Amino acid sequence: MTGSVPSRHHEIADDLRHQITTGSIRPGERLPSEVGLAGRYKVSTVTLRRALAVLQGEGLVEKIHGKGNYVRQPRRKIMYVGGWGTLDPWTAAEPTLRITVRNTTVPASVHLTTLLKVPTGSPLAEYTCLSLEQGSPHGLARIYIPRDLAPAGVLDDDSVCREAATRFAVLGPSPATIRETVCARSPNPDEASALRIGNNMAVLAITRIATDPTGRVIEAALLTFPADRVDAVFTAHHVLDERQTQG
Repeated sequence: MTGSVPSRHHEIADDLRHQITTGSIRPGERLPSEVGLAGRYKVSTVTLRRALAVLQGEGLVEKIHGKGNYVRQPRRKIMYVGGWGTLDPWTAAEPTLRITVRNTTVPASVHLTTLLKVPTGSPLAEYTCLSLEQGSPHGLARIYIPRDLAPAGVLDDDSVCREAATRFAVLGPSPATIRETVCARSPNPDEASALRIGNNMAVLAITRIATDPTGRVIEAALLTFPADRVDAVFTAHHVLDERQTQG
């Protein structure tokens, strides 16, 4: 029984991968144009793009709209500290790490209605935070707050909320509890576009819910990190077994 013959686009991906990993093509270097590469390998541009898609999915190549395909720079990982619900302050303070923040008002979708426990269509303040290092995305946060609780001046350069936004931290009033749900999955199209990753590259997704002392949900945050660019640290607290305390 013979093994299957590799398809042409996988052969091309293997060759380009070898050039990248051996240093023949260096990090940050622009690959030849897709037409040029297709001519070199004597294939159609469709086949060539399938090969590049393999490398993009592996995180080796990044396609920048209007510029071309580039070999990715090695990524320094950022740290997310669970429980505190924030990027590690030391990481967030790195001069090479920059956060862009934009905000708008959106009606609560069915999903957000469930997370925030508000009526469908309720006005929410949405803050989209994107962390970048030397222009390349490291993480994405979409933070939602009921409009009546949204803090003023979040985007002011000297505001406390602006500092919180640079750490993906809770923007609203100090919460009494923070609950985080973590999973590894494929990115949705919006996440893949914002983070410039392939659809088959794994991401670490964190859904963070903050509540006040009365149990009201004051904020829901959807955090997404490419799996190769983040370490998440969660500290477990010892919980006494109630059966041992009764007697």
